Amino acid sequence: MGYKPFQSTYYDARMRASPALLRARAPYLLKNTITGFAICSLVIGIYTYTINAISQDEFEDVIVPDEPIVRSQQPVGTTAAVQQAVAARK
Repeated sequence: MGYKPFQSTYYDARMRASPALLRARAPYLLKNTITGFAICSLVIGIYTYTINAISQDEFEDVIVPDEPIVRSQQPVGTTAAVQQAVAARK
């Protein structure tokens, strides 16, 4: 004997939509299609704008050091670490 999770008049024993369900959904089909298309268009538009905005950034303001920072074997204090970072930026 099969387990039925719920009794519904909108689905038959094979969980197929009944004519009553199709009639109940019919008035909303066009509105739901338009809403789905609008949401998809909005998502695609935001994605396209984001990719376009990122591709225009040239990263000229990012400072790239000429040589890597040499770290000592001893633990560096906060003041020394700040001075080393400032020296690396110059």
